Amino acid sequence: MRFIPFRVRIFVGIVIAMMLLAGICQGEVVWDSFSNEQVVNAIFFAEGGEKATYAYGIRSIPYKDKADARQICLNSVRNGRRRWLNAGKPSDLIVYIGNRYCPPSSHPYNKYWVNNVKRFLIREAV
Repeated sequence: MRFIPFRVRIFVGIVIAMMLLAGICQGEVVWDSFSNEQVVNAIFFAEGGEKATYAYGIRSIPYKDKADARQICLNSVRNGRRRWLNAGKPSDLIVYIGNRYCPPSSHPYNKYWVNNVKRFLIREAV
């Protein structure tokens, strides 16, 4: 891995943050434009990444390993997208999936799930 000077990393980070902020403020982020794989990757990190007790936040279905948990998560995202389309896109996709995948009413920390997934989606897009 190449060494990148700290000043360069800070500058690039500020430029990226400004670009993302400008896009978000203008409403340019279309959450359903992300692929199912990208959403699953964002969920992985939002749920704790490699340090998570439950891979991809999967608690209700037994799984063998991380790959199995990923497949369960991918199925949930696919089904969530299908339900969202059939419901007439009542909210943005991530909010819709989050209300079922990680309901805010079931735990106080769940209210942060949607914002965390969106934050990781934006990071992946850059």
